[in-house]
Amino acid sequence: MTKKTDRRNFLSKTVLGTAGAGALYSMEERILLAAMQDGTNATPANQAAAPGQFPCGKIGNLTISRLIMGGNLIGGWAHSRDLIYVSKLFQSYNTEAKVFETLELAEQQGINTIQLDPRCQDVFVKYRKARGSKMQSLFCIAPDANETKMRDQIRTVMDKGATFLYTHGGVTDPLTMTRQYDVIGKAIDAMKAEGVPAGVGGHALETVMACEEQKLNPDFYVKTYHLDRYWSMSPEEQREPFCWFKPQKAGHDEYHDNMWCLNPDETVEFMAKVAKPWIAFKTLAAGAIPPRMGFSSAFRNGADFICAGMFDFQVAEDVKVALDAIAKCDERKRPWLA
Repeated sequence: MTKKTDRRNFLSKTVLGTAGAGALYSMEERILLAAMQDGTNATPANQAAAPGQFPCGKIGNLTISRLIMGGNLIGGWAHSRDLIYVSKLFQSYNTEAKVFETLELAEQQGINTIQLDPRCQDVFVKYRKARGSKMQSLFCIAPDANETKMRDQIRTVMDKGATFLYTHGGVTDPLTMTRQYDVIGKAIDAMKAEGVPAGVGGHALETVMACEEQKLNPDFYVKTYHLDRYWSMSPEEQREPFCWFKPQKAGHDEYHDNMWCLNPDETVEFMAKVAKPWIAFKTLAAGAIPPRMGFSSAFRNGADFICAGMFDFQVAEDVKVALDAIAKCDERKRPWLA
């Protein structure tokens, strides 16, 4: 487990350890690269495949690029810690034209799937029609005790062309917390009834554990995973299960929208025993971890796919980094399950 690090010590090591890196990395990356002393660092990404050719896995009968584009940046609902303007900034930057440009860049680089909230579906449908795109879409739905309401929600996104579905972690985790496993199970059944792969999403490892224990049998999991190695993370002694859904506390070191995988080691250990595909998300801790660290760690520790939000100027580099990380998975212990 990571020990709390003195800030001055941390920054001093950073400056000393990355003296020649100024031309290669941003200030944020130079700060974080000091932490890459345990084998998580990779050499600068090599072009392991030509644009348009990207390693894929299968979920059901779907062929999915191992790097999936995340949709939060398109929707504008971004984790921003205590920066109050970030969501507005993202919405202002990602105009419809910019969204089209970003998706086109992703497809050119071989990314064939995007994860989206239903609120983003209309712009995606418009993009596919305008550009003749065949990009696939993974949509989150909200499990609901009202089965009619839930099935109507599923039918709406399917009618607009959703490729496959999973339960939104922000809704599924509270159901786990209150032991409403039957609602999760009915959501899985309702998604499967549409003839598409059906997954369960969650930030809490308890959600995956409950699904396995209750034998709810989703086709895949969408579970957070990120390293415990960035400055704004919550100290271990302040982490509390399901903290995302509890009132924010006043203490500076307590949870403040700054951590999405409270127990990465335990997550890796448990997922190694789960014989279902795993899509890892929040692998960069909402922008606090460089892709060179986050992607490498996620693939090496068992993720079959990574879902990552990308601005247009990040797409090509993220693809290179992901290709390099996949190519260097010799020490991976969990078999590829997709």
